[in-house]
Amino acid sequence: MLNRTETDPFDAPPAGKRSRTPIWTAAAVAAALVLFAGGAVTGANAVDPTSSEAYVALEKERGETAADLKALQEEYDTLAGGIGERESDVAQREVDVAKSEGELEEAQAKLEKAQAKLKEREKAVAGAEAEKAANTISEGTWTVGVDVEPGTYRTTDDVRSSCYWGIYVSGTNSEDIVSNGIPGGGRPSVTLSKGQDFTTSRCGTWAKQ
Repeated sequence: MLNRTETDPFDAPPAGKRSRTPIWTAAAVAAALVLFAGGAVTGANAVDPTSSEAYVALEKERGETAADLKALQEEYDTLAGGIGERESDVAQREVDVAKSEGELEEAQAKLEKAQAKLKEREKAVAGAEAEKAANTISEGTWTVGVDVEPGTYRTTDDVRSSCYWGIYVSGTNSEDIVSNGIPGGGRPSVTLSKGQDFTTSRCGTWAKQ
């Protein structure tokens, strides 16, 4: 047992003085050790978040979404390209239609012009035919100035020996003869005046000269 005069290391320092050496209790040391050990264990047992099932599922979903987006983009690009081609085709068809309409209008104008010319020619031909008919004397007896125009007429073909023609004073029933003839051949001609009757038999047709 220590005497009071001896210094006890666990005794408090004399009054007015403080010890510079920290005093650790067993409990404090134990607690520190426990905290250190727990931290070390916690650090060792920490889980990598990228290996979790939720992260893996999200990463898979993200990949699938990206693939779907890429597929949709490709489909959109294809459709957009098709629309562009169709719009180009439609524009070209409109140009072709406009060109065809222009050509059709031009052809229609040409057709109408040709039809007008044809009508003019038909009219001219009809007039010529009418004039020719008016200036042609066929078989029979005709009154000059009424049935035929006055003038000089000649047969259109050579006559045979049976041809006979006669010019008479109109209204005398062929009794007042002005001139007549049996040419027997060739192409005879006669001059007819208003107020006369002209008879032709087996001489063919006579055309005004």
